[in-house]
Amino acid sequence: MPLIEKNYEDDLFRLKWSVEPEYNNIRLDQFLGKHFKTLSREEIKRKISRGECQILNRPESKKPSSKIKVLDIIKVDIRRNDNEDEYWSGEKIIFENPKEIFEDQEILVINKPPYMSTHPTGRHLFHCATVHYEQKLKLKTVHSIHRLDRETSGVLLLAKNPDAANSLTNEFENTRVRKCYFFIAKKTTNNVSKKFKALERMDNPEEGLKKVIVHHYPSGSTQGKFAETDFKIIDESDHYCFGLAFPKTGRTHQIRVHAMANGIPLIGDKLYLGGYKMFQRFKDGVATQEDHDEMVMTRHALHATALEINYKNKKNIYFAEVPSDMKVFLEKYFETPIHEINIKIQNLIEGYLRSDSQLT
Repeated sequence: MPLIEKNYEDDLFRLKWSVEPEYNNIRLDQFLGKHFKTLSREEIKRKISRGECQILNRPESKKPSSKIKVLDIIKVDIRRNDNEDEYWSGEKIIFENPKEIFEDQEILVINKPPYMSTHPTGRHLFHCATVHYEQKLKLKTVHSIHRLDRETSGVLLLAKNPDAANSLTNEFENTRVRKCYFFIAKKTTNNVSKKFKALERMDNPEEGLKKVIVHHYPSGSTQGKFAETDFKIIDESDHYCFGLAFPKTGRTHQIRVHAMANGIPLIGDKLYLGGYKMFQRFKDGVATQEDHDEMVMTRHALHATALEINYKNKKNIYFAEVPSDMKVFLEKYFETPIHEINIKIQNLIEGYLRSDSQLT
C-alpha cells in the first residue's frame, strides 16, 4: 500500500495511503492494526470513532468493520501524547535537540542527543532525528543510514536523497565503517584491565517480553554468534571507570553486554546493570528510589563519539564531544577536566585508526 503523504506538525503526524489490490476488502480496523502494531484493539476503535482514521473518498464508512477498496485513500492522524515523555524520580526529562557536525547537499552528520529516536518507531513518533530534519530542512524524506538506540547519544549519519542513502548503506553493510563509543561504567571487579578484547558470543534466545535480553557465552562456545569489541580504559576511580569501545561486529546491545560480561556494566543501564526486574520497574513507571540511586544516570552511559566512513572517495572521521549529562557525572566523580578528556579521546581514536585498529 503506497504512502502518498506524510506530514509532521509539532503535535500531529498525518499519513495517507492509497489502497492497492492486495488490501482490497479488508476491514478498516485490520488495516490500522497491520500498520500500527503497537496499538491495541481498543485504541484502534477509539481512533476510528474520533475520525482519526478515515476512508476519505467514502466518509460514510466510519465503522471498524468498514471494508476498504482498491484506490481508496486512507488517512490516519496521530497526535502526540505523554506516552513519548520520560521521567526520572517523578520529574519530566527535558529533551535536547541534535547538533549538526557536518552538512552538504547530500548528507547530514549530527550529534544525536539521548532520548531522540533515529526514526519513528513504536510509540516514539515525534522526537526523532529523521522527523526533526524533515521539518527543519523542509524535505519530504530524510533517510537514516544506520541507527543508534534511543538512549545512546552521538554521531549519526542521515541522507537527504536515496542515492546518498544507498551509497552509504553499502559502506555499513560491507563492514567498511569503523566506530568508536565513549562509555562510563561501574566497576564490579577490582581487576579491570586497561585494555582488552571482548569475544563473548551473543544471542537473545528468550521469548515474549524477555526477548529484549541478550545473553553472552564464552568465546569457545557453540552457542550464540561471534562478537568482538576492543576496550580501552582511560581513567578509573574506586567505583567507576570511563573509556572507549571499538566494536568490530554489530550485534544487538554488543558494547553493553561485553562491558557487563567483563565486570564493567554501564551506569544507567537498567537491563545489564540493574537486571530484568529493575528494567521492567522502570518501564512500568514503578521504579523505587533505590533503583534510581543504583542507576546514577537517567540512561545508559553510551555515546557514539566517532565514526570513520568513506564518503566521496575520501575517508572522513566525524567526532561528537561528550554530552552534557556525561559531563556532569565526570565532573562530579573524576578530577580530569572535561576538555582534557575530549582531547584524550580524539587522540586515542586517531591513533587506533592509524594503527589499523590496534589498541595502544
